[in-house]
Amino acid sequence: SSGINAEWPLRPGPKTKKAKKVQKKFVLDCTHPAEDKILDPAEFATYLNERIKVGGKTGNLGTNVIVQREGFKINVLSDIPFSKRYLKYLTKKYLKRSNLRDWLRVVASNASTYELRYFQINQDDEEAED
Repeated sequence: SSGINAEWPLRPGPKTKKAKKVQKKFVLDCTHPAEDKILDPAEFATYLNERIKVGGKTGNLGTNVIVQREGFKINVLSDIPFSKRYLKYLTKKYLKRSNLRDWLRVVASNASTYELRYFQINQDDEEAED
């Protein structure tokens, strides 16, 4: 015997516990571009609703993933394993589609929040004098 139980994925034994419900909450903060009327949070929330894949399919959110808009912030609540990085990927994709990728970047401001910030262009004339 190789030590691998071939029947394990098919018939779980009596000891297997049901996976705990993990409620994850991620926040996408669009305050800066939304205040400047560059980005519409409502449109972005709709985009996320249409594009987030669950089980490899779009439009399959059900009650597992909820996208809500609160003012300039978008909350993504998930009862299933969900990666924050995937939200960054979708956000960058949306920015590219809206031709905003040259002005905005997606920065993690804390463990569960992404913030859309402007690129800081240095306007230092002192370095140009050398």
